Amino acid sequence: MSIVRPASAQLPTELIAKFKQVVGEKDALTDAADIEPYVTEERKLFRGLSALVLRPASTAEVAAICRIANEYNIALVPQGGNTGLVGGQTPLNGEVVVSLRRLDKIREIDTASNTMVCEAGVVLQAAQQKASEVDRLFPLSLGAEGSCTIGGNLSTNAGGTVALAYGVAREMALGLEVVLADGRVLNALSKLKKDNTGYDLRNLFVGAEGTLGIITAATLKLFPRPRAIETAFVGLESPELALKLLTLSQNEAAGTLTSFELLPEIAVDFSVRHGIDVRDPLSKRHPWYVLMELSSPREDARATLEAILTRGMEENIVEDAVIAANLFQRADFWKLRHELARAQKPEGGSIKCDISVPIAAVPTFIAEANAAVVKLIPGARPMPFGHLGDGNLHYNVSQPIGSDSADFLGRSHDVDAVVYEIVLRMGGSISAEHGIGLLKREELSDLKDKVAIELMRSFKALLDPLGIMNPGKVL
Repeated sequence: MSIVRPASAQLPTELIAKFKQVVGEKDALTDAADIEPYVTEERKLFRGLSALVLRPASTAEVAAICRIANEYNIALVPQGGNTGLVGGQTPLNGEVVVSLRRLDKIREIDTASNTMVCEAGVVLQAAQQKASEVDRLFPLSLGAEGSCTIGGNLSTNAGGTVALAYGVAREMALGLEVVLADGRVLNALSKLKKDNTGYDLRNLFVGAEGTLGIITAATLKLFPRPRAIETAFVGLESPELALKLLTLSQNEAAGTLTSFELLPEIAVDFSVRHGIDVRDPLSKRHPWYVLMELSSPREDARATLEAILTRGMEENIVEDAVIAANLFQRADFWKLRHELARAQKPEGGSIKCDISVPIAAVPTFIAEANAAVVKLIPGARPMPFGHLGDGNLHYNVSQPIGSDSADFLGRSHDVDAVVYEIVLRMGGSISAEHGIGLLKREELSDLKDKVAIELMRSFKALLDPLGIMNPGKVL
């Protein structure tokens, strides 16, 4: 399925000139070839249209852009690394794109307060590296970390593979700098862990996908860098046993369990067959796998991991396991996990649901969702995988072998409907870490608490009365 908006993208020449005065000639893109990378996303699910891409280099320039847009009622779409999966960063109706990639400075690192102030365009991997250089850890980690940006991570409240231990993006930000729709700048770049002075405005903008304002900088939490990281790849029989291993690991690891990823056999098969230089770490296949990691400030992580796996085998939870012998083998384990997005493409169409349910409900959810999807589309191949440690699964479904991809992808809404019904019945969420964007906008309106939707609309009307901030997304 490809969502295309063939609206006309036109702006008066004199208005383009005003924007150019703000960012400069070379950072106001009007040529179609230059604009193309900003109006399409990796999966080609969304194809947008824009007459102008602006690339400001400072908060002051973003504020000036918003003042002009507010004066002339021009819609804006903020964009970071353009790695989003729900269309939130795509200009669907000719809006002006505000690319924040040039806001790429790390303004300050304070090791005493364990904070780092990053501008919105700082690439996540660069933030991780900068923290490492001062013997600190910025733990947010996702497959797109080499290209996604801090502003985008916060705007979508990204999760990733370490949310089990460190929380999601929202919990890693102490303060924000935000440009509002009328060009005012909210300066709330606090380093304080305790600040009880009224409403927590920060949380309005984290996860708002640029619909309330444009995040231009953030004060991020840093953590002590682990002295020992130990990683294991585990084979077991079922999600129920994976859940038992999670409980055992949390009890024994005393807070050092940082990742706990669940993968079905089909996921490992796809990754090994289609990934680049990927192999199965275990000698034979298992119905389910866990990729788990312990990170410790002391040098005792390996002994703890060995004890967990030994007890898991004694209690018939674990069938087989291997602990990474070195950094290269650890990277190989994680490569198998991170290659899953690429490895699904050769198998044809893939319908993707990013959901969460209470952790204890994950095995039941998988069983019910798999049965419902296969009943709906005989031959469909469910591939639920992801962050068992925090209840977030990427519930993906590959097309039946030999079927038509377009026909299969045309059933996306049908698959979503049966999956979401089970998710909501179990007290879960239809979007765990990818956001709402355009892809899930209608479902949000239908499924979210009505009072919550009313409050969201009220905030939107208050902060963006003209509706120029990423219009048509989320609400």
